[in-house]
Amino acid sequence: MLSNLDKQLLNNFQQDFPLSAKPYEEIAHSLGITEQDVLFAFEQLNQQKFISRIGLVIPPNHIGVSSLVAMAVPSDQLELVAAIINQYPEVNHNYERENRFNLWFVLMAEDEPHLQVTIENIEIKIGFKAMQLPLLADYYINLGFELAFDD
Repeated sequence: MLSNLDKQLLNNFQQDFPLSAKPYEEIAHSLGITEQDVLFAFEQLNQQKFISRIGLVIPPNHIGVSSLVAMAVPSDQLELVAAIINQYPEVNHNYERENRFNLWFVLMAEDEPHLQVTIENIEIKIGFKAMQLPLLADYYINLGFELAFDD
């Protein structure tokens, strides 16, 4: 069960995370609690899989290069392949889609050669070909949303 603090952290800091040298201290101050309380609560939310990471979102190709990649993976191997792909630090996120190309992920790298080597390494490690999908038009989808909680 989520505490009131958990609910506040999930709703209030999806998009307005402080950009400062001590963001957790700022959050704590705004909520009237200690920085340690905030860190502990975020760690618990991570362990309970309510959050997977805290980090910034950089628009595609503003720093380094990026690519959307799709793969056709047998459904009985999907979780294993996704877990392997997630081990690469260049992977921003991955997700399942209902399509023959059912595993999609975003890669970010410092330059094009690094990006291509990473894709090749992933293909070799998992045994499936990757289809790169070039960015033709940049769209911004706001993924923040207000969470409703039943008390």
